[in-house]
Amino acid sequence: MTRPLLLGHRGARASKQVAENTLASFELCLAHSCDGFEFDVRRSSDGVAVICHDPVIHGLRIEGTPAKQLALPTLDQVLQRFSAKAFLDIELKVTGLEKLLVSALRRHPPTQGYVVSSFLPEVLTELHTVDPDIPLGFLYDRAQQFPPPALPLAWMIPHFKLVDQKLIEEVHASGQKIMVWTVNRAAHISRLGGWGVDAIISDETELLVQSVR
Repeated sequence: MTRPLLLGHRGARASKQVAENTLASFELCLAHSCDGFEFDVRRSSDGVAVICHDPVIHGLRIEGTPAKQLALPTLDQVLQRFSAKAFLDIELKVTGLEKLLVSALRRHPPTQGYVVSSFLPEVLTELHTVDPDIPLGFLYDRAQQFPPPALPLAWMIPHFKLVDQKLIEEVHASGQKIMVWTVNRAAHISRLGGWGVDAIISDETELLVQSVR
């Protein structure tokens, strides 16, 4: 059985050395021997794709603040630095980023594999319209959530508590891969790896690598 891809959640999120969703956190994740990382993308008021999980940072609403004032890493910076050395799970948190993302991917095409993921089916649908070759992943954390039937997904990305061997077999039978999040205990990491998931996202990047390898 091929081992799963090992991905840091927002980089090396559990580390106290660096802040999550920063270039330093992504570098540390790779230094821990992960294959890549997940990160979150939002849109500033002046139309820049910036890296941040929450809609508000340091009291500033991202969608209402220019990128320069936010002082966050940009999507272009992440792709330029990591597209040749890491598997990238690019999570779009909001609508309106689709064309920005496609342009950035064309400037810095990932060579180690990638997926563009979202909880929002409308984002994935629009992305497929703009560029049908982009590998898409549907994020969900409730058992009754389903993507639109016509949406061609490369990955299903459920919360790990929803996953059992039957689900993994069903996803694989449909021709898709399965990525699970956010798995922070060694026993859970080992069990999911043994069941045959294709990728595991964890805050605990060092534990993730130790538990699988």
